[in-house]
Amino acid sequence: MKINGITDVFFDLDHTLWDFDKNSALTFSKIFKEHNIHVPVEVFLSHYREINFEYWKLYRDAKIDKEKLRFGRLRDTFFASKWHIEDDTIKTLSTDYITYLTDNNFLFKNAVEILEYLNPKYNLHILSNGFEEVQSKKLLKSNIHHYFKTITNGEDIGVKKPHPEIFHHAIKKANTSTNKSIMIGDGYEADILGALNVGMQVIYFDTNNMDIDTHVNQITELIELKEYL
Repeated sequence: MKINGITDVFFDLDHTLWDFDKNSALTFSKIFKEHNIHVPVEVFLSHYREINFEYWKLYRDAKIDKEKLRFGRLRDTFFASKWHIEDDTIKTLSTDYITYLTDNNFLFKNAVEILEYLNPKYNLHILSNGFEEVQSKKLLKSNIHHYFKTITNGEDIGVKKPHPEIFHHAIKKANTSTNKSIMIGDGYEADILGALNVGMQVIYFDTNNMDIDTHVNQITELIELKEYL
């Protein structure tokens, strides 16, 4: 069913358009090889995904800074993998991970097709909790930067989704209003509940088939956005 009255579409970036898990796995493979880290990447990643998610929640809630996030998520993952790595090596790996992360820029299936479809009809925007310097590179290197009228990162204003302030900041920056705007993202708490709380429409990109709250519009593939917009 089409959603009417929308002029502005806000996308989360990681796990929504930019395939974070795939690009991250390729980056870890590269830096482990360079530094002779012999822990199997698949073992590391089996722990990293959940640990990274928890660290991002702490960062989002301003309980840690980004340096503690970058170091702590790797330290805890190596520990969970039962692999001892010296702190100095972890610090080097955390720096190299950020440096090389945007060398790989795989997007989710049909990401470009859906942006091409939406671009003539709506003003498109990015609203992300990611680090400013990294998110800009992701957009540029994956060649989708030109689709977006505005880009808002949590680091820009010092608060992160789901805090209302970042949504209001993004709406003002886009020169629009909440009742004409829709948020599309994979983070149920940060993207969906945060946007609903300020009066935006939402579409939940359920990348893990969670089927969380049936009254919320949900998709499992980006191409399904054509059913709503």
